[in-house]
Order: sequence, then structure tokens, then C-alpha cells
Amino acid sequence: MGSGCSSPSISLTSISATSPFQSQESPSNYLNFCSPTRFLEPHLLKSSKIFILKSPLKCAKVHKMQTQVEDSAKPIVDPHDIDPKLVQKLANDALVWCSLRGLLVGDRNSERSGTVPGVDMVHAPVALIPMSFPESHWKQACEVAPIFNELVDRVSQDGEFLQQSLSRTRKVDPFTSRLLEIHSKMLEINKIEEIRLGLHRSDYMLDEQTKLLLQIELNTISSSFPGLSCLVSELHRSLLQQYREDIASDPNRIPANNAVNQFAEALAKAWNEYGDPRAVIMFAVQAEERNMYDQHWLSASLRERYPTFNDRYISLAYNTHQVTTIRKTLAEIDALGELQQDGTLVVDGQAVAVIYFRAGYAPSDYNSESEWKARLLMEQSRAVKCPSISYHLAGSKKIQQELAKPNVLERFLENKDDIAKLRKCFAGLWSLDESDIVKDAIDRPELYVMKPQREGGGNNIYGEDVRDALLKLQKEGTGSDAAYILMQRIFPKISHSILMREGISHKEQTISELGIYGTYLRNKTEVVINQQAGYLMRTKVSSSNEGGVAAGFAVLDSIYLV
Repeated sequence: MGSGCSSPSISLTSISATSPFQSQESPSNYLNFCSPTRFLEPHLLKSSKIFILKSPLKCAKVHKMQTQVEDSAKPIVDPHDIDPKLVQKLANDALVWCSLRGLLVGDRNSERSGTVPGVDMVHAPVALIPMSFPESHWKQACEVAPIFNELVDRVSQDGEFLQQSLSRTRKVDPFTSRLLEIHSKMLEINKIEEIRLGLHRSDYMLDEQTKLLLQIELNTISSSFPGLSCLVSELHRSLLQQYREDIASDPNRIPANNAVNQFAEALAKAWNEYGDPRAVIMFAVQAEERNMYDQHWLSASLRERYPTFNDRYISLAYNTHQVTTIRKTLAEIDALGELQQDGTLVVDGQAVAVIYFRAGYAPSDYNSESEWKARLLMEQSRAVKCPSISYHLAGSKKIQQELAKPNVLERFLENKDDIAKLRKCFAGLWSLDESDIVKDAIDRPELYVMKPQREGGGNNIYGEDVRDALLKLQKEGTGSDAAYILMQRIFPKISHSILMREGISHKEQTISELGIYGTYLRNKTEVVINQQAGYLMRTKVSSSNEGGVAAGFAVLDSIYLV
């Protein structure tokens, strides 16, 4: 999502110091989070025995760790216990590090910072100390990433399921309706995406009372911050190493984060599968993008790591062609794009092998029919889309809710263990045609979040506003309730953190959200890539409902395994 996470600003869904969950039963479906058998019974995972390694931990392969010291790693120091003078030193060194290493965004106070590279840059909002996170839940999140990748691919191939699941939503949500219209046209012409590329991110919070790692959403379009998130992990490792005697924490407990290079690898391999070494990778971007440096890090990785065309079937590299990226807005694609007879998309005279969307996920990206014409043109082409229209729809809130229903995962997955692993991290999700749940949400709105079919921050409804919105929809009786879903509100642990924005650091009570990236590439029946691909940690002040980094609510963070 655009300039935030899966869009300019991804919401950190829940906030509260104490959970108002009660242990009694209430109106139920099988996912009723008020049921002690599903959501209130603690599922505490035993702490792993940990051996302090000499290199950063990775989670691409999750194994039990061997130990020499028979106790778990200690939590990182409480930031509130750090001396103010040391905080100032940390902040100053972090600012220098960000400036030298490119951990930067455009200044929101400058009109040109979102359009002209190198103008009015400021450090990205960051935490000065990484956030403690249980290693068992970290392993869990890493382990399910490839399963979610495969699920998205299979759901995307079931056009009937997507159309039926979103049929009521399209009647009341013009944006979803337009996306489904394009999807329908592709079904009518039997458009087959033989090469399918997914760069996903699954977002989680750790519920404090149940000790369950619960999924907030699965992003299938414009999952941003793969570039800057890697830098934050490096920043924190550097600071912990530099101030090891003062902070007494091991920098090697911060997991290795290689998201930007793994995203670049997936894009490069998709480009290679396309088979035209002269074609380019096109970034579809917003006209004004203050998070452009996150995207430029990805372009830089492609240039540096794939300077030559390397045929996957031949071991030799040819020095005649390199992976080239271009950046175009949707309006520019409409004005400069054309479709050749064989389905090749040509934009401004250049054939396009791969389209990587960092725009197009929100209604605000479609200011006129020009942008919609561009989206249709791209879908009609034989270029590899990241995502295709079907992948985009597979990541919608309504599809997330449909997949949480009994027996629906079995429609797409055969392995019972994989299904159980996914279900374990599902939060309670309901449509608004479930009257018992709606009644409970009106009675106890603090236990629910009301979500529209939108990506990005600032869209969700919380607290008493949930009751007001539900009563209003009931009074109107227009069917507009189909534009929303209800989700269990997650109450994560409140921690202390030092947040820094615009050069000013301050200690706060905070909550955090973990995003796990995944890369997936399939060519016909062959799965070329399916793996976990790094992570994104975001932390925000606990008193805020919304949590977008680019929107000014949250900061970039990393994790410290305990």
C-alpha cells in the first residue's frame, strides 16, 4: 500500500491498557471471540531455550535453537529507565545514521518533497530502541507466511468465489464495484495469468489476555516499507552495539531483515520469467509520494543485484541487458500506454515485463476515468501484474472475513496442519448480516472494530462510533452494511518506547504491530518462489486508534527476540 504500509497509512487496529473481554459466553458463531474456548483460553507457548548467536537471527527457516545457557534471553531494557542524557546521545547518533544511510522520507511541510527526489528530506519516524517480542510468536508468524502466499494464489484463481463473496459489497461500494467490473471482463475473455507474482504482508498483533498472535489483515497490493524496514533493523543493531555497556542488550537478538533484496529477487525473477530482456519493470506510483525513497531502495537493489540478464535455464550471464525500472502514474500510463496485438504493454516506447503497484489501492488514486482506463489496460496486457486484479480482490477485508468462516479454507487448501496453523491466528470476523453479532457490537462496541473495504489508515471505526454507525445503518436500511465487516478488537500489551519524529525524541506508552512480508512467484504449474521475506514493525502511542506511519501516527521499529 502506497506511502504507508499496504497503503499510505496502515492502521494499528487496537488500543487499550486493559482488555474489557469477559469470560462468559455471548451470541456466537464458531469464531465468537467472547467464547472462552476460542479467544479467552490462554494458548501460552513455552519459551524456547535460547543460545545467543554471533550473527543476526533469521526466520526463513524456523528450527528449535540449541542452547548453552539454560535460560531465555532477557527482555530489552525498559526505555523509561534510560537516562535522559543517554537518550539524547542515542537520538543524535540515530539522526546521523539515518542521514548517511538513507532512512529518509519527504518532509510533509514541503510541497516539492513528494515530487522531486532529493528535495526537503527528513529522517523517517523511528523508535530509538527495538521492541521486545516473543520468539515463539515470531516463529509462528514466519512459518505461516508461505501458507498465506499459497492461499492468496488459490483464492485468486477462483473467480466465482471472488464475485459471489463480494456481490453484496459491489452494490453499495463504488470502488469495489469498479474493481469487480474489471475482474468480470477478464473472466469473460478467459484472461489467464500464467505468471503470477505476489509481494504480500500479513499484519499481526499479540493479544495480551489470550496470548494469541492474531492477524489484522493480509495486504496483497502495495505492501510498502520493504526498503526502510531493513534500515531500521540495521539502525537498532548499530545503536545496541555502540551503547552495549549502557543498555546491556545483545544486538544479535534483532532478526536479520532482508525484505528489500527479497522483494527485488522476486521482481527480477518475474522479469526473467516474462522472457524479454529488453522489457522494463514499471512502478505504478502516486503523483505525490513522500515515501518515494522506500521505493527507490527497491529500484537500487534491482540495479545493483541484477546488472545483467541471467537466463534461468542457462548458467551463463549475458552482459547486454540489465533489469531496468521506470516510474509512471496511472494517468501517465493511460496517456502513454498502448497494447500491441500480442498483448505486450508498451508505455512511452518501452515494453513492460512487470507492473509493480505502489498506487491504485484506494479511491483517491482514481481521480478520473483516465486512471480506470489505465488499470484496465494493464490487466488486459500479458505483463506480470503485482498484483493482478484477482490478487488485489483476494486481499480485501470481505474476502478475509469469508475465509474465516467454517470449512472455507478447505475449499482452497488440502493440508490439515496448514489449515490449523492459519485458523490459529484468525481473529473474530463477521459480516453485518449476522444479527446476533451486530446486536452484541451495539451493546459492547468497545470489543469490536468496524472496517470498510478500504486499504490504508483512517478508515476504521472504533468505540462508541461503532454503535452509532451500526444504528445508523439499521435505520437507513439501504443495504449499506455490506460495505463493512466487524472484527474482534485486539488488545495488545502496552510497552514503553522512545519515539523520534522530526528530530525530537520522547518517551511514550506504546503498542506495536508486526508485519511479515511474503514473496510468491508461479509460472503455470511451477512455484518459482514461496517464502517469508523479512518484516515490518510499527509502534504508536497507545492512546491513538489509527497507526499509519506516513499519516503521522506511528513510527518504524524493529523487534528484539525474547
